[in-house]
Amino acid sequence: MTYWNWNLLFQLTLLYQVISDFCTDKGDFSPEKISAVDMGYVFENLVRRFSESYNEEAGAHFTSRDIIYLMSDLLVAGDESAFTGDGISKTVYDMTMGTSQMLTCMEERLKQMDADADVTVFGQEFNPFTFGIAKADMLIRGGDPNNMQFGDTLSDDKFSGYKFDYIISNPPFGIPWKREEKEVTAEFKKGTAGRFAPGLPAKGDGQLLFMLNGLAKLKDDGQMAIIQNGSSLFNGDAGSGPSEIRRYLIENDWLDAIVQLPNNAFYNTSIATYIWIVVKNKPATHQGKVQLIDASACCSARRKNIGSKNVDITKACRDLIIEAYGAYADDTYNGVDENDNAIVVKSKVMDSIELGYNKIVVETPQLDDNGNVVTKNGKPVADATKRDTENVPLAEDIDAYFEREVIPYNPQAWIDKAKTKVGYEIPFTRAFYEYKQIEPSDVIAARIEEHEKSLMAKLHDLFGGE
Repeated sequence: MTYWNWNLLFQLTLLYQVISDFCTDKGDFSPEKISAVDMGYVFENLVRRFSESYNEEAGAHFTSRDIIYLMSDLLVAGDESAFTGDGISKTVYDMTMGTSQMLTCMEERLKQMDADADVTVFGQEFNPFTFGIAKADMLIRGGDPNNMQFGDTLSDDKFSGYKFDYIISNPPFGIPWKREEKEVTAEFKKGTAGRFAPGLPAKGDGQLLFMLNGLAKLKDDGQMAIIQNGSSLFNGDAGSGPSEIRRYLIENDWLDAIVQLPNNAFYNTSIATYIWIVVKNKPATHQGKVQLIDASACCSARRKNIGSKNVDITKACRDLIIEAYGAYADDTYNGVDENDNAIVVKSKVMDSIELGYNKIVVETPQLDDNGNVVTKNGKPVADATKRDTENVPLAEDIDAYFEREVIPYNPQAWIDKAKTKVGYEIPFTRAFYEYKQIEPSDVIAARIEEHEKSLMAKLHDLFGGE
């Protein structure tokens, strides 16, 4: 038998085995046996395994439906004018769409609110395998396949000049943007004519470039839900690219809320992740403020892990998070999940100015052998070895801070005001820090003494002796 005949026989045997398996009771996927939600998880698991088979980059994370549903609900909850009349028409964009599941879920959510709503989705993806699935899915659902575009969003933007009502996306994080460096840098030099004018992040992580792409594509009343890891909160000193991007977002008063997700919510990463909610036209009660929502303890344990994912954000969890977002206040929200297990969400609302600071350079004069200040042209000469910096809260007067915090310890110091830079960071962990009272020293000492007595008694029993 020739090679081709053997190969055909092998394929037919394999096909027969697959068909046979699906004809058994275990392969019954009828609606009576498998719910729509469970079928979604089956599909996701297949796509996840498929992604792993072609060595998807470590920072590219397939997003499960429970997270997408939360993102969709957050977007709708933050849109006061979403469904207030007839003839509703909305556009949705995902800049890193993968297999387009985010777009599908967002469309489903909007149709649930208004079955007659006209929802048009757009997406771009640079992986040819997942792009093929997305385009096929669009054809199956009767949409316009031309709205699904292939290419690298950062270096080959297929939607230049487009503006969207909603953006929902989970861009890769921790992945270098070296391959897009030439095009991104050229666009950065265009200033406000390009997408990246506020600044460029470090070349080791391009996630904030996707943030800027989204900001450039939001309508004036548009909203974005985008996932980031923890580095976007604080990486980069004052004046750096990441800090300037945060500054651009916050000083324009577009950052509405950040939600910390539970760890182990994704299939292939267990690190802390966050949903940033960006609203171009905030309601009056939110203006000048940013809400931080700690939902890290708002999840339900899975009976069986799927990769790294061992928790789900169930409907009860989503509802509690949405309640906290809707209240937009400092508070703690308690509830129970579908299995009567306790869940909790903590909320902290900060004035936007609290997220900013002035980084000042403090100089100390050089002293000669006699201990006198060295001067040049009548001005003291700075001693570079003693140069220091201070971060002064943006809401505080720099000179008053300097007089209180520096002069008492360094009377000859001064501020080089030409070097002052404005920085922004989001102190998520600090905002929710709760001080726990340390035990009194005599209690600790007594416990140590008891341990010593117990240890000596055991040694005595083991070795004998007096």
